[in-house]
Amino acid sequence: MDQTALPMDFEEPRVPHRLPGKGFREPAPPFRFTTMDSPVGELTLFGDATALSGVWTRSKRDDEPRPIPEGWTEDPSPFAEAERQLTAYFAGELREFDLELAPVGTAWQRRVWTALTTIPYGETVSYGRLAQELGRPTASRAVGMANGRNPISIIVPCHRVIGADGTLTGYAGGLDRKRFLLALES
Repeated sequence: MDQTALPMDFEEPRVPHRLPGKGFREPAPPFRFTTMDSPVGELTLFGDATALSGVWTRSKRDDEPRPIPEGWTEDPSPFAEAERQLTAYFAGELREFDLELAPVGTAWQRRVWTALTTIPYGETVSYGRLAQELGRPTASRAVGMANGRNPISIIVPCHRVIGADGTLTGYAGGLDRKRFLLALES
């Protein structure tokens, strides 16, 4: 089913787990950013003064950093807690993030991203299963498209979504990073 053909109601996802932090909210410009080293390469964290809007990995094609949009200010101070939690996650000391998140996306994308936050650490779910849990059993492609546009990688765990047959399928950061993250959590 085409994503544009989906009814865009605002009902909550039918999933049993709680949301991390305070849930999603709209970011308040201007955007700030910082970078940090990690086992999956350099990460770019961005958001406003109080909430995280994105965690980017380097390009899977050429391992280059993504270009920083004009008008963004380099300022690590709003991201100290996100950096601390990411460092603990990579050290195997943190299984659930607790951060204020402000991803930018459509109502459908935010609904899928909310559902991603309910996939427990160390577990995976298929695109079809996630579509069923969202009450849209024929929308696995639309779930995949929204999953692929998740701006807050790792923290909103899009790496935990796999193909129906258990194979690793697309990951914006590249399948090597997805394998690493899943192995870290196993």
